[in-house]
This record gives sequence, structure tokens and C-alpha cells, in this order.
Amino acid sequence: MRLPFLFILTTVMIDAMGVGLIMPIMPGLIVEVQGGSLADAALWGGILATSFAVMQFLFSPILGNLSDAYGRRPVLLLSLFVMVLDYVLMALAHTMWLLLLGRLIGGITAATHATAGAYMADVSDSKEKAANFGMLGAAFGVGFVLGPLVGGLLGELGTRAPFYAAAILAAMNFTLGWFVMNETVTDKTRRAFDWRRAHPFGAFRSMARIPGIQRLLWVYFLYSVSIYVYPAIWSYFTEERFNWSPQMIGVSLAIFGSMMAFVQGGLLRHVIRRFGERNAVIYGQIFDFVGFSFLAFITSGVLALILTPITAMGAVVTPALQAIMSKMVDDNQQGELQGVMTAVNALAMIISPMMMASVFAQFSREGAPIYLPGAPFLVALGLMGIGLFIFLRTKTSVAS
Repeated sequence: MRLPFLFILTTVMIDAMGVGLIMPIMPGLIVEVQGGSLADAALWGGILATSFAVMQFLFSPILGNLSDAYGRRPVLLLSLFVMVLDYVLMALAHTMWLLLLGRLIGGITAATHATAGAYMADVSDSKEKAANFGMLGAAFGVGFVLGPLVGGLLGELGTRAPFYAAAILAAMNFTLGWFVMNETVTDKTRRAFDWRRAHPFGAFRSMARIPGIQRLLWVYFLYSVSIYVYPAIWSYFTEERFNWSPQMIGVSLAIFGSMMAFVQGGLLRHVIRRFGERNAVIYGQIFDFVGFSFLAFITSGVLALILTPITAMGAVVTPALQAIMSKMVDDNQQGELQGVMTAVNALAMIISPMMMASVFAQFSREGAPIYLPGAPFLVALGLMGIGLFIFLRTKTSVAS
């Protein structure tokens, strides 16, 4: 594998690991810094998570546009360098305001996912785009699996240890990128930076001028809101419905993340070769429909685990959509597009947890008119159905 390609995949994996590494220790860290109860810590945890997603929403289009103007290399390397400093800040923070500042900075540096996607679009020909975007998804999946596992182990050494580990990983990746990453933006594809189309709303307007893109971004948004039902309520749902322990919940998430990585990193290129990107989007959502329908009503934890390979097949949807949209924009707009897509994803990360958790609480509390802890999966199914309807009615030279 080419070293620049490996660097990009490692960057995405570390982004995912960086979030997962600190998840196991955040409740203890917040109580350590702020005092109070676990309930108070959960409230602060929600504030920190939301602030992270808001900054990612605001800055993804900006970094994407900067990479179109000044190149992928400087944007990625500078972001990684700041990420190292941010983890050190979090490790040393002894007030909630410093932790909040760290999460705000972390949300900005995590927006480099857009630049990584733009780099992948630069180095991929038309037939390779979906498969290579799938590799990015697989790298994220590996980081999603490894992060909480490693974070839990390091948490035994203290609440600060995972931050130092994340800083070391980011520093090592920065060093690798400094020596191996080549620039893919040329004078031919370079586009001057324009603030009017760099902020999120300006970037959305710019993308909306391209026929078909606006509809596909709605499809991507609805799909993202739907699929985030898993991290939003899985821990609560499985404890309520199957009486799973935290260890069993962690195992189930690791299995799901591993299956997603396998689908996106290995199976996807065969699916695209056989069925094409458009059909991959359709078939992937059909698998999600089946998974959501069963999870809404089943009462067997064993059956939920057996369903994992079926639900993981939906992982083909996101890279296939990325590839379709990437082919619809000019070479000098790849960073802008990936920035918008990352911002849309961040917006879904803000909306979905609040929506799905509220539905779960409504249908699992005492005195609920209908006891149905799996109700959020029905909401997700409905939203995804709307997105699929929009997709089927979207006709472009690429997505037809």
C-alpha cells in the first residue's frame, strides 16, 4: 500500500479512536474535575459532545474549502499538529471550561475528515471512488472498535492516560504525514478561497446549484440521522430489552464495528463492481430496513447478535453516496463537497441522539401507552424510507 494512502487511512482511524479512547473515562473525569453526581456528569458530557459536533458542523466546509485553495497537505498536517496540542490540553485540564475548550478545538480538528475525503477523491479514478471511500469508512470502523477497548484499558491507569495516548498517536501520524504525504491539488485544480461559499450555509448554497446534489444531500442527511440510532440508544435499548451488562454491550458494539469495517473495506468493491453505486445505495438501505424492523420488536439478545451481519450490510450506502456525489462535482470542488458532507453528518450527530433518546424514553417509561423500547428503530426506518423515496426520484447522469 502506498504510504500517503496509509497516512490518510491512519488519520481517519485516529480521528475515530480519539473519540472512542476518551469515552470510557469521561464520566469519571468530569466527576473528578467538577464534583457532583454521575447525573451531573452526564449533563456535562452531553454539553461536551454537542459542542464537539457543532464545531465539526461549522468548520468542515471551511477546512474543505481551504484544502481546495491551499492544498490537502498543509490543512491535514496543521490540523494534526493542533490535535496533538488539544489532547495534551485535555490531559492537563483541571476545570470544566478547559475541558470544554478542548472539545471545541477537537471538533475543529476532527473536521479534517473532509480533507481526507477530498484527498481520496483526488487520487481515485471514477471506478475506484466508492471502494476507496469504503476504505475510509473501514478505517473509521476500526478506530471505532479499538478506541473504547484501548481507552477502557488505559483508564485503569488514570483518567488522563487515554489523552496522553491519543496525543502520542496523533504525533506519530503527524510525523508520518510530514515525510510521506504528497500534495494532490495542482494549479489546474486549485480554486481561490471565498468566504461566501466557505461557511456552512454558503457552502450548501454553492453545492445546491449543481443539479441533483441538493436532493442527494437530503438523502445523506436522512440516512445519517437514521443510522445514528445505534450509538444514540443502543446501550440503553439493550439493557432495557435484553438486560445486557456493560461488557456485553461493549462486545456487541465491537462486533458491529468489525462487521462494518469488513463490509466497507473488503466487500464493498465487489458489490459496486457487480451492482453499481446506485443499486448499492438501494440494496444497502433494504438491509437496514430489515434490521430496523426486527430490532424494533425482538426480545432475544441472541437474535440481535445474529442480525449483526445483516444490519452491517447497510454500510455500503455512505461510500456509494459519496462516490456518486464526488463524480457530480468538478475536481476543484472536491474539498468543498466533502466539507459539506461532513457538516451534514455532524448536524445529524447533533439531532439524532436527542430525537432517538426522547422516543426511547417515551416508549420505555412506566405508564407508557405502548411499551416498545425498539420504537426509535421505527422512527429511523421511517426517515430512511423518506430518503430512499427522494433518492429513487433523483435522476442525474451519475445516479441514474
